[in-house]
Amino acid sequence: MLGAIIGDIVGSRHEWKNNKRKDFLLFTADCHFTDDSLMTLAIAEAFTFFKGDWHDPDFQGYVIERMVKMGRAHSERRFWGASFYRWFMYNPKPYNSFGNGAAMRVSSVGWIAKSEEDVKYFSRLVTEVSHDHPEALKAAEAVAMAIYLGRTGALMEDIRARMLAYYPEIEKMTVRRIRDYCNVEDGTFITCQRSVPEAIVCFLESTSFEDAVRNAVSLGGDADTQGAITGSMAEAYYGVPIELEDKALTYLTPELEGIYHAFRLVKSKRAAR
Repeated sequence: MLGAIIGDIVGSRHEWKNNKRKDFLLFTADCHFTDDSLMTLAIAEAFTFFKGDWHDPDFQGYVIERMVKMGRAHSERRFWGASFYRWFMYNPKPYNSFGNGAAMRVSSVGWIAKSEEDVKYFSRLVTEVSHDHPEALKAAEAVAMAIYLGRTGALMEDIRARMLAYYPEIEKMTVRRIRDYCNVEDGTFITCQRSVPEAIVCFLESTSFEDAVRNAVSLGGDADTQGAITGSMAEAYYGVPIELEDKALTYLTPELEGIYHAFRLVKSKRAAR
């Protein structure tokens, strides 16, 4: 989850500015959290504070409650997509979305899962509340699975093989090639189909957590969400340097930081690598 927050904050000042370079400052005064961090934290909050078993039929309703509360508490911010804004403000029902919001918010699933079946079950549960299109469900599961595999000790080549099962097209993709076709004019890069394979490649080509985030932001386009998706996978595989954690948390409000630390307790009990 921390990786998603860092990727979001680092990418925030580059969103739709078509940055194609990796040699940028990670954190500046122009950086901020966006909806990516907020919904990531809302789902983590649901796993943290639900009074009961996560398989309880009431749990999905609690996930919706946390997401709606988080969205409404930050509704004045301008980073919400129009459809999702309507979802949390007026009508929290599935709307067949395949937007990449499905993949940027799912990282806590990869940390609480105790099996691949858990990954599949919980990724669907927290995704279908709004993004119930098959492409969104696949994307959320793929990202959560990469996180689960990374934090349970899988080798990079094994994670690559599993990701190929979800997205065979990544076999011929590289970060350099993606930069050539990812641009601000192409609105398809906010969809799962055109952002999640790219984020997976940014992780698979990386040499460290920081390098993965730099890969993602350097694609151009939807930089904060690409950073969040890639960062969530990279955290599980590499870990996050403490100095990056400390700096990222300074961008959160005390309430949001409290949710982060509360989820860490849940994560530490279930997710030792």
